[in-house]
Amino acid sequence: MPSENKSSQENHVIEAPLATAAIEVLPPKKSSTQVGLAAKLGYEMQFIRGRGAFEISIVTGLLVLFYIVYSSINPTGFAFLNSYNLSGVISQAVPVLAILSIASGILMVAGEYDLSLGPALTLNAIVFINVANGYGLVAGIVSALVSGIAVAVINGLIVVYAKIPSFIATLGMSFFWAGASLFINGTNAAMLPTPVDRTMEFLFAHDFGIFRSQLIWLAIVGIFSYVILHKHRFGNHVYAVGGNPAAAKAISINPIRVKLMAYGYFGLLSGLASILIAVRTTSVQPGGTATQDFTLFAIAAAVVGGSSLNGGKGSVIGMIVGAALIELIRNGLLLGHAPGFYITLFVGVTIVIAAVFNKIMEGKAS
Repeated sequence: MPSENKSSQENHVIEAPLATAAIEVLPPKKSSTQVGLAAKLGYEMQFIRGRGAFEISIVTGLLVLFYIVYSSINPTGFAFLNSYNLSGVISQAVPVLAILSIASGILMVAGEYDLSLGPALTLNAIVFINVANGYGLVAGIVSALVSGIAVAVINGLIVVYAKIPSFIATLGMSFFWAGASLFINGTNAAMLPTPVDRTMEFLFAHDFGIFRSQLIWLAIVGIFSYVILHKHRFGNHVYAVGGNPAAAKAISINPIRVKLMAYGYFGLLSGLASILIAVRTTSVQPGGTATQDFTLFAIAAAVVGGSSLNGGKGSVIGMIVGAALIELIRNGLLLGHAPGFYITLFVGVTIVIAAVFNKIMEGKAS
C-alpha cells in the first residue's frame, strides 16, 4: 500500500507538478479538445455575428435622409412625409415583414430555411379567422399560434430526420400547406366580420395616430428575440449549430434539438404575423397566392440585414433594418410611380448584392 501511494504521487508530479490539486478536483466532463473547440467557437461567434448590420443601418439612414429631403422639395410628386404614407409604411408594412425577417433570420442562423412561409401564413390566418368567428378571439389567437408552430415543426422534423435539404423539403411542403388551406376553407375567402371586433382591432390593427398596433408587436418580438439570440445560451447554441454542426456536437450541443426549437420559434412568429395580416386585411384567400411573396421578402430582408446564407451569422437588429430597407425602397418605387415589375426585379437584385456584400464582410472577419 505505501508503495502504491508513492507511485500515485509520483504520477501526479510527473503529469502536472504545478497544479496537482487542480487535477485532483477537476471533474472529467470535457476533454481538452472539447474545451478548445468551445473557446474557439465562442470567440468566432463574438467576432462575426451580426457582421454587416452596422453598414446596412448606415445605408438605411442615408436613404431615409434622401427621402425626407426630396419629399420636402417635391411634396406632391414624392409624398413620403405624408402622414398616411408614414403610417402605412412604418406602422404596418415594416413590422409584419420585420417579424417574418426575424423568424427566417434566426432559422438561417441555425443553418436552415423554410420556403413554405407564404402558404403557411395563409393556413394560419384561415385557422385564426374560422376559430375566432366560432369560438372567440382568445381561441383564435391560440389556434393560430399553435397552427404556426405545428406547421413549422413538421417541416423541421422532415428536414432533420429524413436529412433532406431544407430548400427541397420545405418547397415541397409549401404545396402541401397551400392545399391544406383549400381543404379547410374551400375556394371561398375566409372573412372576419366587419367592422372588426373592437378588442381585436385594438390589439392588432389600431391606429394610435403616430403609430399602429403592429409597431408595438414588432418591439415586443424584437426585444424578446434579441435577448434569446444574443443574450441567452440558446442563442449561442443556434450560432454554433449553424456555423459548425460537427463542432457543436463535439461540445455536447444537440443540433437536432436546436434546429427543431428554431423551427418552432419560426412557427410562433409566423403565427403571430398571420394574425396581424388577417386583422389588417379582414379576409384571406386560400391557396397561399396572396402571401407567397412574403417567403422571398423575408429571406431577402434577413440577408440584406447581414444574415449569412451559409448559417451561423446574423443579428436581430440587422434583420429588422433589412426589412425596413426593403420596405422603404418598395415605398420609394411606388411613390415614384415605377412599374410593378420593378419591385420584383429589385428583390432579386438585392438578394444577390447582399449575398456578395456578406461574403466580403465574412472575408474581412476571417
